[in-house]
Amino acid sequence: MSIQKNKIKVGIIGGSGYTGGELIRLLMNHSKVELVFIHSKTNQGKYVIEVHKDLIGQTKIKFTDKINEKVDLLFLCVAHGKSKKFLEKNKIDKKIKIIDLSQDFRLNSTHSKRKFIYGLPELNKDEIIKSCSIANPGCFATAIQLGLLPFAINNHLYGDVNINAITGSTGAGVKLSDTSHFSWRNNNISWYKSFNHQHLKEINLNLNSLNYKKHDIVFIPIRGNFTRGIFCTMYFKNKLNIDEIKTLYNNYFKDSNFVHISENQIDLKQVINTNNCIIHLKKDGERILITSIIDNLIKGAAGQAIQNMNLMFDLEENLGLKLKSSFF
Repeated sequence: MSIQKNKIKVGIIGGSGYTGGELIRLLMNHSKVELVFIHSKTNQGKYVIEVHKDLIGQTKIKFTDKINEKVDLLFLCVAHGKSKKFLEKNKIDKKIKIIDLSQDFRLNSTHSKRKFIYGLPELNKDEIIKSCSIANPGCFATAIQLGLLPFAINNHLYGDVNINAITGSTGAGVKLSDTSHFSWRNNNISWYKSFNHQHLKEINLNLNSLNYKKHDIVFIPIRGNFTRGIFCTMYFKNKLNIDEIKTLYNNYFKDSNFVHISENQIDLKQVINTNNCIIHLKKDGERILITSIIDNLIKGAAGQAIQNMNLMFDLEENLGLKLKSSFF
């Protein structure tokens, strides 16, 4: 498909949450996109700026409970389990491409006559380019897989792969819960869903298909007392020396627009408000330590979805995503 002269007409289903808000902000500043409608049953009739107040002066769009099928692409930004129900209830024309940001099609990729491709561009770029339906990866799954892919594809994962990843409060979604109130989250830290987080299923599905040696992903997710971002550390035993490991990573990501290997230690603020993943590698004796950092709302959700859109419509992969982090 050649680059369209006219803008890509886009609709969003479920635009009132954190991911939906981030997607709206990015799409409004994308030179090849026309945002046609934003669907929300709970906010129908409200101006978008009443929910996403930082967009004041930038848009006069209202949320609607109607679906306009005169679009080229639908982003599904609804809760897990609801994308499948939406597509069962609404027969979307096959000509309309879909990018789903829930977990509904990451494992079970076929729905009706649509086949969803797992949308990690650094793994499946060629398939994404040809696809009409994309299942966007989870945020933890993105940070972890980008950190491990060069080992997996070269069959160098074996034994226990120990992972700790701390995420900001936006990872829990906009709906309040006992662990998302400011008074609980502030000055606090805790683990949750240890060893059985739902993202492990998509991680294992992909890594097991690449790496044939026996390995076990041992994952501890942690709630952080900050707003956005994922800081992930992974360590395991490996016989390669650090120069061989760096060569694996530099070769694998040599054509990547968004994954960068740092020679220096990294910190979370380097990726906040960007679509980047930065990786640092350290060898200590037999163990390799991999640090991988992303913004959970951008590279872990809305930004990666737009990266996938760009590939699907034969656009420059980083169009609309040339974002810069800020330390302040």
